[in-house]
Amino acid sequence: MNDEQLLRYSRQIMLSQVDVAGQQKLLDATVLIVGAGGLGCPAAMYLTAAGIGKLLVADDDEVDLSNLQRQIAHGTKDIGSPKTVSLQNTLQSLNADCQVETINRRLDASALQQYVQQADVVLDCTDNFETRFAINAACVMHEKPLVIGAGIRFEGQIMVYRPDIEDSPCYQCLYPDTGDIEETCSANGVIAPLVGIIGSMQALEAIKCLVGVGESLSHRLLILDGLEMRWREMKTQVDPQCPVCRGSR
Repeated sequence: MNDEQLLRYSRQIMLSQVDVAGQQKLLDATVLIVGAGGLGCPAAMYLTAAGIGKLLVADDDEVDLSNLQRQIAHGTKDIGSPKTVSLQNTLQSLNADCQVETINRRLDASALQQYVQQADVVLDCTDNFETRFAINAACVMHEKPLVIGAGIRFEGQIMVYRPDIEDSPCYQCLYPDTGDIEETCSANGVIAPLVGIIGSMQALEAIKCLVGVGESLSHRLLILDGLEMRWREMKTQVDPQCPVCRGSR
């Protein structure tokens, strides 16, 4: 690290759990973020500000006026632009040292295998179940930590899959792919700050994983009721019949 980086990240380096060695791990890390919307924007912005060396950002959508209520990396001038490009511009203005690679398309199973393999940590910031199942399967195959966030109406959820932790349940252990799950996240509305809270927590969990500190959410699902401002915690466990993480072992 040079003197400018030492000053930029000094408030993190002061933390005994991070120190210079931990900050260097962040600078050396590659994170894949799938989804540049309500969750992906705050997650990417905090990871960039914290000093992640490289971000891979995937999204196939363009900025729409209705996005601006909650997708805080995009502005009015970005309407009609690819979300990946708009987010990249915001991230570069935050920290030009962070390398941002944009992937302006929906990642199919084959492409997910390619990009997940490059990443040290993967963040699922999508809003449909088909993509979530595909991301989960790729992370299981390549044994990559996966931080999963979700937000709808006034409720948010976050969980972590850690293949490096014994008996860490994957996404499909909790939500079996029955083939009849409707993709309704974007159709039910969401209060703006909720996705900011969950996206920020995704960034925090990714940083903890990369630095190797704290307790992971690998065996817990956190659920936020934003109306009552209450957190619930559900213990999670591996489904011994899970066709993804059990079937691959």
